[in-house]
Amino acid sequence: MIKIAIIIGSTRPGRKAETVAEWVYQLAGKRSDAEFELVDIQDYRLPLLDEPVNPSRGQYSKPHTKAWAAKIAGFDAFVFVTPEYNHGIPGALKNAIDFLFKEWNDKAAGFVSYGGASGARAVEQLRLVMGELMVADVRAQVLLSLFTDFENFTTFKPGPQHEQALSAMLDQVVAWGTALKTVRKK
Repeated sequence: MIKIAIIIGSTRPGRKAETVAEWVYQLAGKRSDAEFELVDIQDYRLPLLDEPVNPSRGQYSKPHTKAWAAKIAGFDAFVFVTPEYNHGIPGALKNAIDFLFKEWNDKAAGFVSYGGASGARAVEQLRLVMGELMVADVRAQVLLSLFTDFENFTTFKPGPQHEQALSAMLDQVVAWGTALKTVRKK
């Protein structure tokens, strides 16, 4: 069975990513084809890229980087839960991704996003980043609107159609994550 991290991709006070990730985790927990774990980038307190050696070399010197690398290395796939800030991904999420390289390689990723434009542009950026990291991102995604899926822009109340979208995305992440696990064994 593969292990999938549901990555909470915002550290901003008052963030909605934690609530959205909990929703993903609860629905994912009903599945029997993978193990799921919430991973909050905020817990790792990663400063702005302070490693002296490029992450592609895998020569981490800082305790926070080593802990982050060990956590990410243990997963076969990822679901990134991200808001869209100014047409892009949060700086904290990009920073967390950029701290590592090989720990991401040959794995799968799916996306759950939210924002005024449902986070679509943040997902577009993440797809570009994932390509460089040799992460296979799946086609299905969950796009949540601040206008219709959050009461008064704050209380998360997703429409029922999003459960079906989440299920489809998780189906793809599990399939690709399982397939890529064989690639990493070679």
